[in-house]
Amino acid sequence: AGADRIHGTALGIGERVGNASLDQTLMNLKLLGEIDNDLTNLVPWCELVSKACEVPIHRQYPLVGEDAFRTATGVHAAAVIKAIKKGDNDLADRIYSGVPANWFGKQQRIEIGFMSGESNVRFWLQSRGIEAKDELVKQVFAKAKATDHILSDEEVMQVVREFV
Repeated sequence: AGADRIHGTALGIGERVGNASLDQTLMNLKLLGEIDNDLTNLVPWCELVSKACEVPIHRQYPLVGEDAFRTATGVHAAAVIKAIKKGDNDLADRIYSGVPANWFGKQQRIEIGFMSGESNVRFWLQSRGIEAKDELVKQVFAKAKATDHILSDEEVMQVVREFV
């Protein structure tokens, strides 16, 4: 009993409804321990399919969407940052993610938004080689708290430029 092959699609793009997305199928097979393949090329493959088919990837699509492996929530980010600072990248990759980002050549992303803590701001600045001076952190944090969205890199950099 069992299946010998899978008929699937890339990013769910197919001739009819119900075909399995190969990217998600491979992810789940790896999570179940059924395969041990290197899946680091899966993300570039999905991006290539998206471009070739002119079908944008939804921001919340698993693995490759903009929101995959991204957090701006203070408590979540603080736990990820703590694990990174301890040098435990495996833990950082699994604290709030059911799927390890490094399996797919990605990493956890800490962003800044209205639900962030100051640790998000400090980490974001330091990870880009910007000194996290207290006053700068407070200004970026205030900007984040005054919005209803995750700040873009450009929005944060504008505050940095105004500070300097």
